[in-house]
Amino acid sequence: MDCKTPTISKTVMTEMVMPNDTNPLHNLMGGNLMRWMDVAGGICARRHAERVCVTASVDTVSFKSPIKLGEIVTIIAKVTRVFTTSLEIHIEVFAEGVASNGRRKSNEAYFTFVSVDEYGNKLKVPQLATETPEEEAQYESAMRRREMRLILAKRMKPEQSTALKALFLGKE
Repeated sequence: MDCKTPTISKTVMTEMVMPNDTNPLHNLMGGNLMRWMDVAGGICARRHAERVCVTASVDTVSFKSPIKLGEIVTIIAKVTRVFTTSLEIHIEVFAEGVASNGRRKSNEAYFTFVSVDEYGNKLKVPQLATETPEEEAQYESAMRRREMRLILAKRMKPEQSTALKALFLGKE
């Protein structure tokens, strides 16, 4: 599994907001949206890793605008970086109104998935090759996001950080 995958792994999932998905204000419940995001991210991670992947963490989920009953939701999940056994997936959520008022970005987040076997043992994931400047920027910034996640989870001491220190001390 040392080969580099030539393109960014991406998954697109579409749902329609039904009455059972909403709160009393007829907005999509945040928990339902997070579930859909987790499913799309899990599919994306599994396709890239060619193995089952489980959710390890979710960074801040920003709710920019409510998604209403009857709207169409498109979730785009894209691998931004592969570490040894884990993958970072950037997930963007777009909503289309009932009237043709276009598509708007509603939410986004970074999810981390870990590749595992049937016993829960971690497995190596094929590396990722970037192709565009945008993909390269996401790839490079993923290390800072990973270090921040590890520091917040108390799995890394701030002084052990290299990418974050470089960002804040201007050594990048």
